[in-house]
Amino acid sequence: MTACNTGNSIENDGTQNFSDKSTEVQVVVGDSSHLSAPQFITTPPLPQSISFAGENIPLHRTDVREALENELTVNMFRHSRTMLALKNIERWRPLVETTLRENGVPSDFIYLGVAESELDNNAESYVGATGMWQFMEATAKDFNLHIDKDVDMRRDPKLSTEAACRYFRWAYEQFGSWTLVAASYNRGVSGIQKALRDQQSDNFFDLHLNQETARYVYRILAFKLILENPEAYGYFLKPEDKYQPYTYYLETVDKDIDDLVTFAKNRNTTYKELRLLNPWFNNSSSYKLNVPRKSTYEIRIPADKEGLAK
Repeated sequence: MTACNTGNSIENDGTQNFSDKSTEVQVVVGDSSHLSAPQFITTPPLPQSISFAGENIPLHRTDVREALENELTVNMFRHSRTMLALKNIERWRPLVETTLRENGVPSDFIYLGVAESELDNNAESYVGATGMWQFMEATAKDFNLHIDKDVDMRRDPKLSTEAACRYFRWAYEQFGSWTLVAASYNRGVSGIQKALRDQQSDNFFDLHLNQETARYVYRILAFKLILENPEAYGYFLKPEDKYQPYTYYLETVDKDIDDLVTFAKNRNTTYKELRLLNPWFNNSSSYKLNVPRKSTYEIRIPADKEGLAK
């Protein structure tokens, strides 16, 4: 039998005495002793100012500061997911930010992608929203993303980001405000337009909205603060801890591929690695890729001859 000394004692009558204070840890707030304490929890720091897509956030307002603090607290202490988001964002930042910039969309919208899926191309919600940008099937087709039994371009990081940009630009034409564009990505353009009209408002911060949308913009802002200033929020990663972008070259195909396993082996890679770089492949039962007539697909092939699993 193994005995564990908890610091409490057993009296002669068999009862336990909890008055022994030998295991108590005393921490004085503001004293450096907290550095060796088992746990030290503090409120997340708020910046003096913050902007989203070049638009200033009115932090002088109590309701705005408290709403942002709420989302910072939730995500600062959501340790495992926030740590993985910090690691994963560097893999996709070059592709996503370049695509946003090329399409005239502010780079801050990468944090909307983090809020939607943590930049996971294979993410799928319980209602069927899929991919990094969580498109529903009907909306994806409206923004020119091809979906059939063999492919689902909602899971392609480049094409889905381009489709998201088309949405952002279209929504900006309706609102003239990137903050309202972000809110509309959660509630829909018509939903935000109705709220603005009914409440006689012209900005996001004066709107009374459903809880999910009301929190959504602040969640995006919280991710921006934490992911751009991780050490301020208790996250310490070395450069080598962050996931690096994949290296690959593109091969354009305009004919059906009857066996993707053989296709991969002929290019010194594996079907698994092919799927990792091309999450838009939909057909895993027959390992075929049917290319529609007069269409082409770009397939990413690992550039390193040793493959991705080195």
